[in-house]
Amino acid sequence: MALKGKVCVKGLWDESIPDITFNEQGVSNYCVLQEKMMADYPKNDMAIKKWEGIVKSVKAKGGNKYNCVIGVSGGVDSSYLLHIAKEYGLKPLAVHLDNGFNSEIAVRNIENVTRALDIDLVTHVIDYEEIKDLLRSYMKASMPWIDFPTDLAIKGTMYNVALKYGIKYIIRGNDFRSEGKQPAEWTYSDNKQLLYLHKQFGSGIKLKTFPQLSIFKEVYAGYIKGIRDVRPYYYINYNKQDAKKLLIEKYSWQDYGGHHHENLFTKFAMSYWLPKKFKIDKRIINLSAQVLSGAIKREEALNKIDQPFDTEDNLESLKDYVLKKLDLSDNDFTNIMSLPPKTYKSYPSDYDFIFKNVKHFKWLIKRIYDFKPMAIESSEVIDGKANAKN
Repeated sequence: MALKGKVCVKGLWDESIPDITFNEQGVSNYCVLQEKMMADYPKNDMAIKKWEGIVKSVKAKGGNKYNCVIGVSGGVDSSYLLHIAKEYGLKPLAVHLDNGFNSEIAVRNIENVTRALDIDLVTHVIDYEEIKDLLRSYMKASMPWIDFPTDLAIKGTMYNVALKYGIKYIIRGNDFRSEGKQPAEWTYSDNKQLLYLHKQFGSGIKLKTFPQLSIFKEVYAGYIKGIRDVRPYYYINYNKQDAKKLLIEKYSWQDYGGHHHENLFTKFAMSYWLPKKFKIDKRIINLSAQVLSGAIKREEALNKIDQPFDTEDNLESLKDYVLKKLDLSDNDFTNIMSLPPKTYKSYPSDYDFIFKNVKHFKWLIKRIYDFKPMAIESSEVIDGKANAKN
């Protein structure tokens, strides 16, 4: 998709992004956010020492069999994280969520890496009627990020497993240097909103196997049970292309295509639903972050953003596959696509409660996370509390 209007001089952030602003030098507030995160979490010897300190804590608080939980999808980030964990002598329990849309390549990748590293794997399979009803609900609600139920379920499953086995650390493969920060209007939702949308747009099926995660449960797990959320890629040197090469050579890992395309519904959400219904291209954020981190040149990113997500034939085939899986007719989908676009602001959620009170709970956030969540940083910078500087 072509960029729209003014474009940040340091990245690809453009005027399609909600709440974007530019300073006199043409630098966007999203760029300021990314640079602040990079300054807060520099890649240097001190960062490595910080990570090594976390490793010592994990080992000290860990049990005999497992001392951390790592969520795996078959993608680069999580697969390489298993490699890193074993390299540092950790004892991870790999956790995978099956929402019924995993690609065969992703499943093989998980099996190959966990088997080679002798890591136990727990797979939580959501009753397909439940996840189908939730995904349909988000589509019928005309929400942008229709794959949120999967995201929440992944996080919920990791916390459930950690609570079950008494594990104190959840280690996640998020990397802000390659992912950036997506606008809340594009991606935000939460457990409260999920239940509301399911009640309003669902078929009435009860959520018996779906792993919910309310903010209160997350606080309970973090504050009362002492479970901490850790992001190694904030500290260690991580290059996705180098990681991919190692995984291919060492574990017979296979590439699955684009970012998060290891899951076919996620691929549909990113490459069909968002661009065609909302004119949203999440690659703008990802590529901009990679430009600032030095992973790619700005010219290369500009060239990539001009490329289509896939051929129209492949996109239509993907759409047909998703509609069949969700029991939606072509007429159903046409009606859904014609609905006015909504955002998290359109329905009840915990967003205002969280971000209006975040300043009062900084002490709590430090107890739960070993880093400052980018969403918190974003609420301070993007909401105008920091001025764009060159």
